[in-house]
Amino acid sequence: MNTGNFFIGKMKEYPRIVFFGTPDFALASLQSLVDAGYQVVGVVTAPDRLSGRGLKVHNSPVKEFALLHNLPLFQPVNLKDPGFYEQLKSIQPDIQVVVAFRMMPKEIWSMPVSGTFNLHASLLPLYRGAAPINWALINGEKETGVTTFFLDEQIDNGNIIFRETLPVGDEETAGELHDRLMAVGARLIVKTVQAIESGNVPTLSQEAMLDQEEIRLKRAPKIHKEDCRIDWNNNALTVFNFIRGMSPHPGAFAELVATDGVPFYIKVYKAQREIIPHTLTPGTINSDGRTYLKVAVKDGFIILSEVQIAGRKVMDSLSFLKGYGFHFV
Repeated sequence: MNTGNFFIGKMKEYPRIVFFGTPDFALASLQSLVDAGYQVVGVVTAPDRLSGRGLKVHNSPVKEFALLHNLPLFQPVNLKDPGFYEQLKSIQPDIQVVVAFRMMPKEIWSMPVSGTFNLHASLLPLYRGAAPINWALINGEKETGVTTFFLDEQIDNGNIIFRETLPVGDEETAGELHDRLMAVGARLIVKTVQAIESGNVPTLSQEAMLDQEEIRLKRAPKIHKEDCRIDWNNNALTVFNFIRGMSPHPGAFAELVATDGVPFYIKVYKAQREIIPHTLTPGTINSDGRTYLKVAVKDGFIILSEVQIAGRKVMDSLSFLKGYGFHFV
């Protein structure tokens, strides 16, 4: 495997860092930089959005942190806006750090002398794309991790700086894995900045990895609503991995029909699998109406543990059975 060192020259004692990010996953990394004593001279986050009941403005986690710590805050609608470019240039960043942010134009990411690097929640070059945590679980991976890499013209394709591997729990959900990767990634952010400070950054070409290791490239495209429907015709392991890979967001769903014939949707957040021969058609409910709720799949059953009906709270299957009569469509 080809490795190399990217020499950028030893930086001054306190590099000027601009941070790009919006959700909780990014907040942990920003927090780690501040806790490590780094000079964050700018925070760039998404514009405010209306959400919740009454469509009120809710600050993103990164914005809340920036306001609390009096960090210079920018919320450009268009990253190609010349006004934003000039503002950013005037800050004179030495390093730009990107975590869970949108695609950036070259004139922005190429601005710092020491480069712009991104934290990605997979072991690149595997699972390039918007939903690496979800797809790793959906595909039943036994390990995943986080990667820092320098940005270039192609999405998630730049030279790798560091990778850190984590085992995946057999029943771990996307939400649980997200939180573990978030913590590991925050530490890796600091390690990466320290390497850049030293002036000797180890880098590795993703294309070289693909050529030499013959990795089968797996991708992680954005997940849309229509991608979240459970297919009961699959085997138990496939359905089980699909449910945990979608939990809690965006949530795997199925369509139910109440005893009055009115259809409604249900999301499944937690489940178990049972491998056992049966003669039921996949998608058929198997339940005593009181203590268990199973759905037939090709080679057994999926036991529903935690579900939600639109407009209702998340509930365990026993609470669900008390209140609803149904069969699957």
